[in-house]
Amino acid sequence: MSRSTGTGTPLPEHVLDSIRKNGVAIKGPITTPIGTGFRSVNVALRKELDLYCCLRPCKWYPGVRSRYENVDLVICRENHEDLYAGIEFEQGQPETLKLIDFLSDLSGKKIREDSGISIKPISVTGTKRIVTYAFEYARRYGRKKVTAVHKANIMKFTDGLFLSTAREVAQGYPDIQFEDRIVDNLSMQLVQRPEEYDVLVLPNLYGDIVSDLCAGLIGGLGVAPGANIGDHAAVFEATHGSAPKYKGQNKVNPMAMMLSGVLMLRHLGEEDAAGRLEAALAAVIAEGKSVTYDMKPTRDDPTAVGTSHVADGVIEKLQRSSAHE
Repeated sequence: MSRSTGTGTPLPEHVLDSIRKNGVAIKGPITTPIGTGFRSVNVALRKELDLYCCLRPCKWYPGVRSRYENVDLVICRENHEDLYAGIEFEQGQPETLKLIDFLSDLSGKKIREDSGISIKPISVTGTKRIVTYAFEYARRYGRKKVTAVHKANIMKFTDGLFLSTAREVAQGYPDIQFEDRIVDNLSMQLVQRPEEYDVLVLPNLYGDIVSDLCAGLIGGLGVAPGANIGDHAAVFEATHGSAPKYKGQNKVNPMAMMLSGVLMLRHLGEEDAAGRLEAALAAVIAEGKSVTYDMKPTRDDPTAVGTSHVADGVIEKLQRSSAHE
């Protein structure tokens, strides 16, 4: 997906129409220009297509350099609400000072006049559908447990609402274990014993932070796929950013993008194709030959291959598996 010539936007309307029609898309990372007025393409896609779930599986594959083995977690992050809703008031602006006065009067708590303000909305509606998605995902893929992540001990009317709503939804899924964790405690436990967790469902901000933590558990963003999913459309993409400094160098790791393709195939019900592609990727990783610099024992390893060579290695594994069938 790239900026169309003459449209003046990196996200032309015909692209949105195509995704609405087909219900699915896969996209590469896009740099959001600074100072041009273009909004983030990812944020725009999520809002325009109501892609309320950011799905980020974090699975370790033998051969990936990591401090951990056998990690297999799935992040379900709510995409629209929380502190990322974009309801902000800049420090020193007249409307901000009015809001500070209003909130101080309403709450009886003094807010410093030189404060910036961000609003944290969390709704029953938004929470119900992200938690329901997490349970449905767990049921579809044979997952055993869903953990709701929150800070309800401090933010009783936002995170507390998230937790109480999650508990209500969980009652409809007696076949799946449900638990909750305070986000700071969860972060510690993920580092100590990640094998205890399965599907994590989180509000927007915590989901953003914890998904990168979990990517670190499995070797980094180079093997971290992702998707933004709604009721009527889904867009699949690697978790990592665009890294424009590597443009045209045939250097970066394409596996997160390929693994995002695995997610897309599964979403479409193409389980056989998804399984074959994932197995081919796993075989290339385990062999350790046709991999980029970030997956070698040292980042200056002279045997590291380029982006296209990784693709060639995966294709070779797919062809061999087809020949053996």
